[in-house]
Amino acid sequence: MTQSTLPKPSIAIVGYGSQGRAHALNLRDSGFDVTVGLRPGGPTEAKAQADGFTVKTPAEAVKDADLVAVLTPDMVQRKVYEEALAPNMKQGACLLFAHGLNVHYGMIAPREDLDVILVAPKGPGALVRREYEIGRGVPCIYAIHQDKSGNAKQLALAYADGLGGARANLIETTFKEETETDLFGEQAVLCGGASSLVQAGFEVLVEAGYQPEIAYYEVLHELKLIVDLFYEGGITRMLEFVSETAQYGDYVSGPRVIDESVKQRMREVLKDIQDGTFTRNWVAEYEAGLPNYRKYKQADLEHQIEQVGRKLREKMVWLDNSRDQKEAA
Repeated sequence: MTQSTLPKPSIAIVGYGSQGRAHALNLRDSGFDVTVGLRPGGPTEAKAQADGFTVKTPAEAVKDADLVAVLTPDMVQRKVYEEALAPNMKQGACLLFAHGLNVHYGMIAPREDLDVILVAPKGPGALVRREYEIGRGVPCIYAIHQDKSGNAKQLALAYADGLGGARANLIETTFKEETETDLFGEQAVLCGGASSLVQAGFEVLVEAGYQPEIAYYEVLHELKLIVDLFYEGGITRMLEFVSETAQYGDYVSGPRVIDESVKQRMREVLKDIQDGTFTRNWVAEYEAGLPNYRKYKQADLEHQIEQVGRKLREKMVWLDNSRDQKEAA
């Protein structure tokens, strides 16, 4: 992989959530001049100041920056760009995103004089920071949307290297590919697919007369063990560590549950992502005040598996230790 040979750009990080904080700290430790742009009095302003950063309003933070990283939530990025970034970024600067949704679906049309790039670590902010601190890194994907200066790729590589990504792996993609695969993964597998599969399995067992506590352990609690094996070595490693009985059940019953009809519905989900239907619906929902979003979320929170799980997790003392470690970090 090729790393950047350009001088280090001055960077404004707009947003200081999980990713924003990790990016800012890693880049500063890599020798970049980093300023953080936040609205005054917001919940993260004190945290950024406590971490030793100069904190300015987004409009002030971006004025002298060579590179502006937009790390706010998707649905506020358009307003932030139009009101604070576009009027104040200097000519020829670089605009960076960690997710391409707003640019890919045309909600943000970047100024023509700007380089526009994407750098997305493939891990949560806490992991991005932790791996950097121990001398490793989280793989990053990067993309170029607009290369006005001719140096956009080098800027993307410099930023990814500053995050620690070059220590692991850098893969070039496009805004289209990153956005559409990211949304599909969340909806069909990682969040929507996995949570719906777990809820359905729980409901089938409980409806058949089994104890809810036993159902919880079998379809939710033990899922972590399997996912950890997937993470460490793919399906191959999972098969190495489960019994032959579990393997046989995998082979004969997995395709009965996740069959061609499921793949067809996944294709329909992907089509809605590709043609912009999902994003249009999400924008309309957000602008309407999130009525359906809140209804769906409340239904998940009130599901029996959550009620049972809360009681069972109270007896899992190792989870208390894990929470203590996270708070200490």
